[in-house]
Amino acid sequence: MAESKFSDVDEYGFRREPDFDYKSYESIMNTYMQVLTTRGMKWQKFNKDGDILKDRGKLKRFVRKGVPLSLRKEVWMKTSGAFQLQQKEPALYQTLLRYEYDQEISDQIKIDLPRTFPDNIHFEQYKLGLYNVLITYAHHNKTVGYCQGLNYIAGLILIVTQNEESTFWLLKVLVEEIVPLYHTKKMENLITDIDVLSELVRVRVPDVHAHIEKLGLPWPVIATKWFICLYAEVVPTETALRIWDCIFLEGNKILLRVGISIVVGLRREILATDDIAPLIGLFRGMEKNTTLMDCHRFMKSIFKIPGSLKRRQIDALRRQLLEQRRSSKRKGS
Repeated sequence: MAESKFSDVDEYGFRREPDFDYKSYESIMNTYMQVLTTRGMKWQKFNKDGDILKDRGKLKRFVRKGVPLSLRKEVWMKTSGAFQLQQKEPALYQTLLRYEYDQEISDQIKIDLPRTFPDNIHFEQYKLGLYNVLITYAHHNKTVGYCQGLNYIAGLILIVTQNEESTFWLLKVLVEEIVPLYHTKKMENLITDIDVLSELVRVRVPDVHAHIEKLGLPWPVIATKWFICLYAEVVPTETALRIWDCIFLEGNKILLRVGISIVVGLRREILATDDIAPLIGLFRGMEKNTTLMDCHRFMKSIFKIPGSLKRRQIDALRRQLLEQRRSSKRKGS
């Protein structure tokens, strides 16, 4: 490992890879630490009365520039609506904890627990809490139950919030309201949004889209984990959390903004690949990518690179592509 003032474990407890680029990281962090200090002071002033929802325009500007770790639980709970839901049913989580659970689901969760963030040195202390959140949610929402991907989402929320109950409510809002039908057995909205991403990339960077098609890499192979894990275990941890800051406030179109920005940012590297294997490797290696490591610059780019993404336009495209897929299935049956 190169000599560095930074530890081989990040601030969230994740071990860095032996080939981690400390030199680039130091250069990025020299600037980002100043950003964190400045933004932290501004957030303190903004949140002095605890009513961050009073000025939605200012809140959006603040969230897009990053939420301090010390405030993330509070900000996520309030901007997502999870806090308001919890206030309506304050005893729900504790009640669910007392239920008997489906043994098959319980066994599946227990199988996945050791696979969840094995590179995090602190995660052992979170495993019981993560099990509790996942099993209670599976019992609460039997349509979704439990599927792989939820362990990464709930696990990272738990690391940030340090609170089981808040994690449960944030998971509930994500799965039921922000990305509905992503984690059901048919994954209908997930499949649709991957089609939407492919189409948006085709329109904005047609040469990249054509190259990916030519090499034969299907978009579901590229983007399923992106969307089902909401970029956790895909991009560097701080970048994933900055993405989540925006998702909890602005909703699922942030996933599309991020996806387009990743593809455009990797344009040169994508076009340089001449086979499917290095192309897959490029997409799988994004946790080490220095462009994505520079989370502050990257998060600025997601609101510039994709251009205008109106919700009504995205919804229209979703309806169009969903109908095309259904029509194709009818013809094939």
